[in-house]
Amino acid sequence: MSTSKIRWGILSTGSIARRFASSLNKSTTGILTAVASRTQEQAEKFSSEFGAPHAHGDYASLIANSEVDAVYIAPPHPIHKEWAIRCAEAGKAILCEKPAGMNHRELDEMLSVVKAKDVFFMEAFMYRCHPQTQLLRETLRRNEIGSVRMIHATFSYPAPSYNPRERRYARELGGGSILDVGCYGVSMSRLIAGEISGRRFADPLEVKGFARLEPEEKTDLTAAALLRFDGDLIAMVQSGIALKGENSVRIEGEKGTITVGCPWAVRHGESFIQVTNHLTGETRIQQTTLPEEDLYAYEIDEVGRAVRSGDKESPEMNWEDSRGNAAVLDAWLKEAGVSYA
Repeated sequence: MSTSKIRWGILSTGSIARRFASSLNKSTTGILTAVASRTQEQAEKFSSEFGAPHAHGDYASLIANSEVDAVYIAPPHPIHKEWAIRCAEAGKAILCEKPAGMNHRELDEMLSVVKAKDVFFMEAFMYRCHPQTQLLRETLRRNEIGSVRMIHATFSYPAPSYNPRERRYARELGGGSILDVGCYGVSMSRLIAGEISGRRFADPLEVKGFARLEPEEKTDLTAAALLRFDGDLIAMVQSGIALKGENSVRIEGEKGTITVGCPWAVRHGESFIQVTNHLTGETRIQQTTLPEEDLYAYEIDEVGRAVRSGDKESPEMNWEDSRGNAAVLDAWLKEAGVSYA
């Protein structure tokens, strides 16, 4: 592909789609070309606000648009598979919101078509593309805190109001905290476990999961998982859609601790990496963002870099990484008694 900007289409006009559209204007490689919604009215309203030349009242029309190079898939989790497959069949590059599939089986079905059609695909864990995450990798490589023994990763927030039909609660929409935000803690734990063993990611040997279930929908409101990795490294992952948590990552080693503040949203003024040496009492804090930085723009530009290079995967979140994450989520959901069948 040429060095001209990647022409993006967005499926959905929800809150995350709006955030992505805003970030496209701050990226160096992408431009918003089309948006699709379930109604023409919503699509036109969105396109008018964000300057998209094309507004489609259905998803299929956007995928058929020859002026679209890449598609951001942002509807509720259960319909990711269908539209990822249809995008692949149309030859579009794909950035699919997490979790890409409802389970490991769905993800495999998606990736088999992606591979057959030879298109780019990445699961949208935006924090993986931010320089803060690269800085964390580099900090771990320096082995400043000694042998790592425990990882604590929390992503938990109180949803504005309870509604059993809203996407975060409804079973038919893939609701529940494990799929919504628990997937972040799992992916970060696998990244850390991999980095300290000289790899991009690692898969746990064992998963134990727990959850507090919503009475009507039986989706999980708050949940926790214990992941045991090689070398008896243990990760404790907390997720919640009905509980405010201290959203951070803490890595505990025999000589010290690394704390990552605001690891997921990566906001200026809130994000940092703190390294504490328990033997000397020394603490070093590294601020990791600048005022003009945009989290999703980094993700957009990583896709742009890969597509321009002809790559089908990104090292920040490749296909095997996504497969490994899906397998852990499957195990956690089963252990916690959550089913979407």
